Amino acid sequence: MQLHFSPSMRSITISSSGSGGNSNGGGDLMKIKVAARHISYRTLFHTILILAFLLPFVFILTALVTLEGVNKCSSIEQRLVCLGLGLVVADLVSAVFLSSALQLQLRAAWSLQCMIWYWIKAGNYGDPLALQMDVVNNSVRLVKDFVKILNQVNSEKVPDGLKLPDSFNQLVSEMKNKYSSKEFALIMKGMMERFEREIRESKFSELMNKHFAASAIPKGMHCLSLRLTDEYSSNAHARRQLPSPELLPLLSDNSYHHFVLSTDNILAASVVVASAVQSSVNPGKIVFHVITDKNLCGHAFMNVPVLEAVESHYGIRNYYHGNHIAGANLSDTTPLTFASKLQARSPKYISLLNHLRIYLPELFPNLDKVVFLDDDVVIQRDLSPLWEIDLDGKVNGAVETCKGEDEWVMSKRFRNYFNFSHPLIANNLNPDECAWAYGMNIFDLRAWRKTNIRDAYHAWLKEVTGVIFVAGSGSIVNLKSNLTLWKLGTLPPALIAFRGHVHPIEPSWHMLGLGYQNKTNIENVKKAAVIHYNGQSKPWLEIGFEHLRPFWTKYVNYSSDFIRNCHILE
Repeated sequence: MQLHFSPSMRSITISSSGSGGNSNGGGDLMKIKVAARHISYRTLFHTILILAFLLPFVFILTALVTLEGVNKCSSIEQRLVCLGLGLVVADLVSAVFLSSALQLQLRAAWSLQCMIWYWIKAGNYGDPLALQMDVVNNSVRLVKDFVKILNQVNSEKVPDGLKLPDSFNQLVSEMKNKYSSKEFALIMKGMMERFEREIRESKFSELMNKHFAASAIPKGMHCLSLRLTDEYSSNAHARRQLPSPELLPLLSDNSYHHFVLSTDNILAASVVVASAVQSSVNPGKIVFHVITDKNLCGHAFMNVPVLEAVESHYGIRNYYHGNHIAGANLSDTTPLTFASKLQARSPKYISLLNHLRIYLPELFPNLDKVVFLDDDVVIQRDLSPLWEIDLDGKVNGAVETCKGEDEWVMSKRFRNYFNFSHPLIANNLNPDECAWAYGMNIFDLRAWRKTNIRDAYHAWLKEVTGVIFVAGSGSIVNLKSNLTLWKLGTLPPALIAFRGHVHPIEPSWHMLGLGYQNKTNIENVKKAAVIHYNGQSKPWLEIGFEHLRPFWTKYVNYSSDFIRNCHILE
């Protein structure tokens, strides 16, 4: 008898073999057809899905049962075998279901148990579980004792004569059989306190160096000034009258857009002018008034003893140019507070060029509206719509700086600028009043001429400098407020003088803080009409932020021989 399976496995034939049966020498006794069974793809998908869901739980359950079985092994040899099996299972579970970090942790835990059991077996120490509990208890007791010593040392002062190692390697090499636990803890405390002092001193030194770098003139810009001066003295064409006589009437034509820039930085001024012209829809309508010299001949209003005192008085000059660390109690000052104080003592704040904006109505008696710009700004959008803003009879269109979240720039109120412990400030100002920004302001000079803003500005400066006028003998400076009314600069007295005369404009017109904040949002920078590098990290300095500098350098004319020969920002 023979069984024949068809290749498709769908039929089975049982046949006899031998001489009898039929004429063919054999016959089929039985032929069975197996019906084909079709499995749908939906059934197959659901089956795989159920298995994929259940198998991990089955596998983990099996692993847990195996691991729990270690505690049920009776002899040490059996426990070692169980632990070995547990390590294998742990490897399988971790390889399938855990990340690489968790794999290492699981394997390390089981390897440690295997080592403990092997150590117990080799030493024949009796009951392994009891010994294991002793090891754990001793470790806990040791930690508690050490914590107790640390708490004791924490309340003690490190002895002045205690010799401290210079490095961790020296500490390790000297601690063998030399220090008790308490001595070791005291030495560690002394070393940490010394390191904290050194880090703190380094931080203050870094801030001072940055302050000096921000106040200094870079070598390339000094070179540029000297070369331009030499060109002016040797080239008659460079001394030609600017503007030409036929363009003089435009200086007082109110149909043009007039910008005022007060600066002694020719490279920064060139960037402001170039960016304004390139961003303008109609650059032919732009007129720039650039003030570069404090000695404005013929302007009697500039001969103000208050301003002369601000710039020339020894006490004030020493406050800005002197040693900022001498006499300062750095132990009670945080680096952030110290950085803020250094910024407020920038020498530029006593320059008369920074006070010139308070005299705009007198400087430009024939103009109705002007936009005043600082020399550390870049214009990225057409500013002509500023002249269309209705200031509602106010004098100063400015961006308010009290409605942001960042600590350095857009969260400033009067309390950030004035000393409200001083009775003169507390009785006249509101600490919660919103501050606003200099740097890009639209001034209505017609409305300004109807106010006493300039007189108020002088009056408050007088309170700071203590200028006393003596007939026939000039003025006497006594610093009666001891410079404690506010952080000196041009903004605090302006915040007082312009109270009630400020009209808020959209923040997108003027983005501040590019000289303060390294994490400035680049997308916001791209969208702003004017970006302002106020702060120490100016884009023309080496301490400027590299990712923010290209927004400024794109307007530097590197094709100029003067720029190339002086290696500006190379």
